[in-house]
Amino acid sequence: MYNARSHQEHDLEHLHRQMSLSRLALLASHGKHGLLATHLPVLIDPTEGTQGTIYAHLARANQQWLDLQAGTEALMIFAGADAYVSPGYYPSKAEDPRTVPTWNYLAVHAYGVAEVIQDGPRLLDIVSRLTDRHEQGRSEPWKVTDAPTDYIQGMLRAIVGIRLPINRLQGARKLSQNRAAQDIEGVRTRLASSPDHLDNQLAAHMRQP
Repeated sequence: MYNARSHQEHDLEHLHRQMSLSRLALLASHGKHGLLATHLPVLIDPTEGTQGTIYAHLARANQQWLDLQAGTEALMIFAGADAYVSPGYYPSKAEDPRTVPTWNYLAVHAYGVAEVIQDGPRLLDIVSRLTDRHEQGRSEPWKVTDAPTDYIQGMLRAIVGIRLPINRLQGARKLSQNRAAQDIEGVRTRLASSPDHLDNQLAAHMRQP
């Protein structure tokens, strides 16, 4: 992705945290079946490999896994908080009206060649770990073992697992870094006071180092 130098994020810990905060990722690839993209929940293992490894699963009916099995490179997109930034947010506009609207956002792109997983035990491990991640914190968390074994086995036959060792990461952290300090604070204040909770999320990120 195009990413201006001032907006690039290279800290691996920050990148992994942003990826984990994105509840739904976009898996994109190009191969025999054309340009394909699938939205799916994923699990990040930051300790596996030099830049981490992503786990997910696709419906067996989704032909994208066939292209992945053939060795095509895949791109996983993790979109974070985003917000429209009006020129009116900049205090400096009172002295210099030469400004235009823009958009602040967080995003991470992860690249790699995926391994397609079809054996039952490994598939069960992936769906169990994904379930445990999203059920944590609930008063009565659901577990894969709560469902009948034969039912789960049937469901596993309808999916394939994906293991994506990350070989390249790109992080974008566009938070008005190219503006003067007073304008950055002006943007943060206006977004924090917005009735839109997504604006509030972006403002919270602007408080972080």
